[in-house]
Amino acid sequence: MAKINLLPWRQERRKEQQRQFFTLIGLSAVLVVVLVLFTYGEFSRQISHQQQRNEYLNKYVIQLKDQIKEVDGLEEIKSLMVKRIDAIQDLQRSRPDMVHLFDELVRIIPEGVHLITLKQSGGNLDFVGMAQSNSRVATFMRNIDASAWFSDAQLISIEEEAKSKDAAIKFTLKAKHVNKAELAAKEVKKPVEASATKRAAEKKP
Repeated sequence: MAKINLLPWRQERRKEQQRQFFTLIGLSAVLVVVLVLFTYGEFSRQISHQQQRNEYLNKYVIQLKDQIKEVDGLEEIKSLMVKRIDAIQDLQRSRPDMVHLFDELVRIIPEGVHLITLKQSGGNLDFVGMAQSNSRVATFMRNIDASAWFSDAQLISIEEEAKSKDAAIKFTLKAKHVNKAELAAKEVKKPVEASATKRAAEKKP
C-alpha cells in the first residue's frame, strides 16, 4: 500500500489561512482609518458650518443692537417733543388766564398799595409789595378773596419800612389762582357724579 505525505499540503493551507487573516486585518485597519478620517472630516465640516452660523448670528445681533439704540434714541426724541408740545399747549391754554389775572390784579389792588414782585408756581401766587398802612393790606386781602380769579389770601409777613416815605409797610402774602377751565370741568363732572351716585343708591335693595 502506497504512503501519501500530507504535511506539505497542511503547511500550505496554514500559510494560506494566515495570509487571508492578515489580509483581513489589513483591510479592517484600512476601513477603520477611512471611517475615522470620514468622521473627522464630517465633524470638521459641521463645526465650520456652525461657526459660520454663529458669526452670522453675531453680526445679526450687533445689527439688532444698533437698531435698538436707534429706536431708543427716537423714543427719547419723541418724549422730548411730546414734553415740548405739552408745554406749548399749556402756555396757550394759560395765556387767556394770565391776561385775566393781570387785568384782575389791576382792578383789586387798592390805592396806597403797589407790588414789588409776583411769583406764580402752578396755582400758587406769592405777592411782595408796599402799602401805606395795615388797613390797605387788609383791603387788598379782602379784594383777593372776593375776586373770581383769586382765593385763599394768607398774610405771611408785614413790617414797617422806616426809609420809605410814601409806603411805610412791606408785606408778603400768598394766594391761589383760580383756573376757570378746571372749574368748568369740575362743574360738568359734578352732575355726572351725582347722577351716578343716585343710580347706585336706587339699585340697592
